[in-house]
Amino acid sequence: MNVWTRRVVIGTAAVSMALSVAACGKAGDGAKSGGGDNKTIGLLLPENKTTRYETFDRPLMESKIHALCSDCKVQYNNASQDTENQKKQFDALITQGVKVIILDPVDYKATKSWVNQAAKKGVKVVAYDRLAEGNISAYVSYDNEKIGRLQGQALVKALGDKAKDSNVVMINGSPTDPNMPFFKKGAHSVLDKQVKKVAYEQDIPDWSPDEANKKMSAALDSLGKDGFQGVYSGNDGMAGGIITALKQKGVDVPVGGQDAELAGLQRILKGDQAFTIYKQIKPQADSTAEIAVKLLKGEKIDSLTDTKVDSLSGEVKDIPAKLYDAQIVTKDNIASTILKDKVYKASQICTGDAKKACETAGIK
Repeated sequence: MNVWTRRVVIGTAAVSMALSVAACGKAGDGAKSGGGDNKTIGLLLPENKTTRYETFDRPLMESKIHALCSDCKVQYNNASQDTENQKKQFDALITQGVKVIILDPVDYKATKSWVNQAAKKGVKVVAYDRLAEGNISAYVSYDNEKIGRLQGQALVKALGDKAKDSNVVMINGSPTDPNMPFFKKGAHSVLDKQVKKVAYEQDIPDWSPDEANKKMSAALDSLGKDGFQGVYSGNDGMAGGIITALKQKGVDVPVGGQDAELAGLQRILKGDQAFTIYKQIKPQADSTAEIAVKLLKGEKIDSLTDTKVDSLSGEVKDIPAKLYDAQIVTKDNIASTILKDKVYKASQICTGDAKKACETAGIK
């Protein structure tokens, strides 16, 4: 994988210096906009338990922003799954005069008042990955209901001929994540028709692998070791906790996740996890960066947003949006997806106890 340049402006001193310089080479823009910061883009990500944010999303967006606007700065913060912390980070950017903020919310409902206040001050907010409430300027994500359907289809395929007679456990993601209801709806649209029943279902706050482990243990206690034949996991991180709980009880059933995390791919190769969902993060991150830079320069974003969505509350209509597709990844197509797209190198995947599994799968 390429090493991406990371340049993050931290602290009010650096931002204050940026206020005196024109945006992207346009002298005088800052003064004309009433002292706003026309060089800095805020980037607020929700958590670091899911490895993709620090490994991919952040460096990809920073790199693209700098490629498009060499003297632009990125002021980054991660909320560590704390809504109040994210609000403070958001408010600090507003106070410092930042005019464009990329926001991936911890709790999408909580953002309404922040975003609306920002909009009144002329601040453009781009919702990234998760659709925030409030008067946002653009939204970049995936077709999340379709992702849920893909998860359901992959689990049904993993169950094989026994699917119709199979009970399934569903361990869903965080209820404060606006994408989770879409994942769940999509998965149910498949599973409710193609398996016997969903015998146990729980939502997991913060997408916590530890909490997923506990809920899987509770499901085992409730249903018994033979009371279910497959497990739907909202993402790969939780799948790791679920698989640990299953192994402790000697239970071997198909478990599927999402995000194509390194550890998840290794579990797939070893046969511990049945599948994951691969979402190409680079196109999503690149589009978001392009939209943010255009908004910073006062340019139109129509060419980058080919659809429109409404906020989940229905209060904000026709938000310019770009939604990407995803695909199922199993042991059979890791090479033609993950390795081909250079998400990870074989040398990164094929380490430790995954090395032998790679050899068996023909991955070098």
